[in-house]
Amino acid sequence: MAWPFSRNGAVKKPTQVLAVDLGTRMTKAVHLQRRGQGFALCGYLMLDAPVYDRVLSPEMLSEHLKSVSQAFLGKTKNTVLTVGVQDSVIRVVDVPRIPQDQLRPVIRLNSRAYLQQDLSGYAFDCVEVGAAAQPKAPAPAPGAAGPGKHKILFAGAKEQLVSDYDAGAKAAGLPLHSLMPGLIGPVNAFELAMPELFQKEVAVLVDVGFRSSSICLLDKGELVLTRVVGVAGDQLTTALSEAMQITYPEAESLKIGLAHEVRAALESVLIPLGRELRASLDYFEHQQDRQVTQVFVSGGSTRSDLLVAILQGELAVECKTWDPTRPLQKDLPPEQAAQLEEVGPQLAVAVGAALAVL
Repeated sequence: MAWPFSRNGAVKKPTQVLAVDLGTRMTKAVHLQRRGQGFALCGYLMLDAPVYDRVLSPEMLSEHLKSVSQAFLGKTKNTVLTVGVQDSVIRVVDVPRIPQDQLRPVIRLNSRAYLQQDLSGYAFDCVEVGAAAQPKAPAPAPGAAGPGKHKILFAGAKEQLVSDYDAGAKAAGLPLHSLMPGLIGPVNAFELAMPELFQKEVAVLVDVGFRSSSICLLDKGELVLTRVVGVAGDQLTTALSEAMQITYPEAESLKIGLAHEVRAALESVLIPLGRELRASLDYFEHQQDRQVTQVFVSGGSTRSDLLVAILQGELAVECKTWDPTRPLQKDLPPEQAAQLEEVGPQLAVAVGAALAVL
């Protein structure tokens, strides 16, 4: 899964990278280095986003990225930015088995047929799902029908957004190595964190953001289903604020603080997320005649054990938080090392984006 959907043309992989997850409410950034056969986490940052009610202009993005760069003291110029789940398109689709360089124009000209969506004005990339594990199709005999179809993973974003990100990053002195769809980040990080489970089992990843939550269902390393649900941290906090007649910051503290009196309010908001997740599990189980037994949850709101427990009750499937930084070597300042266990689940998108280019 480790691939970006927009590259700057560089072929050689960098040895270190700054990955910036431009969240709606909070930006998360990590500095990763390749060390031998592994990777080292050399720093991370949690920074409030400049706005969360509209799209960042290139000028605002530039000023924001300058603050990020200053926090890392300009240690690396290789930068990857993530594109949020609401601003990117991800699809797993069946397409004719044709060379990769011919596939992109075919999809561009026939996006409605293959993706059920008009994607004119989009920048995109695609890669064969499980290409390394699949044998090459033999060349057809003369006069025989051509090769059949195969699955590709498609990702794209509007060209204007890609242009704005590129301009903002360059103005901040951080020329882009690549862009990365944020939805893929947790998948990349999970592959490194739990390689045996990733390769051999069924796993469901739920990343709870500020405005939306993403669902990725993996079957033996293959991404077979994705969903984006409009239920996330902001809705949970707002529901608590209204139900208990308290301020938004007070509600945020209660949500994380495990107060039992907030359970009913949380449950009422989590029902749509639970139903969408349950529908995804049911679809897979019906199609494959196999049962999903584990759901792995990341994101800021998962600091609340109560939220994870409510989801587990809704699904009747074991739900647990996971730490994408666990397999990384740690080369952190003491204050960051002390806080890493608490903030680790919020770094899944950034860590996965960094791994995509290292």
